[in-house]
Amino acid sequence: MGFKKEAPRTGRSKQRIVKGDRVRVIRGNDRDKEGTVLRVLPAKDQVVVEGVNLRKRHQRPTQANPEGGIITFAAPIHISNVMLVDPATGKASRIRMRVEPDGTKERIAVKTGNPIPKP
Repeated sequence: MGFKKEAPRTGRSKQRIVKGDRVRVIRGNDRDKEGTVLRVLPAKDQVVVEGVNLRKRHQRPTQANPEGGIITFAAPIHISNVMLVDPATGKASRIRMRVEPDGTKERIAVKTGNPIPKP
């Protein structure tokens, strides 16, 4: 008996969170922490949030970093574990997309109906 191979992903989920957004973590060890999105990894459905999921790496001295030592960095978390923060209320909210008559898309907070601008 061998191990089953993971099936290749056929499509990506809808990415409604972009770099620079303010998000709140809703699951995991860093629950209820807020931070800014530093990177979005759409192929893995993950985001890197400032100050969340901090990891430590032992770095060997190199020419670029002659001191080496222990480096702390933010590791990615799954995009389903974060929610956008509504700038009007400061609370986390689900979002939906609204298509304007001129064809542009706008993110709308479900709870309040306020538009959430892209950074």
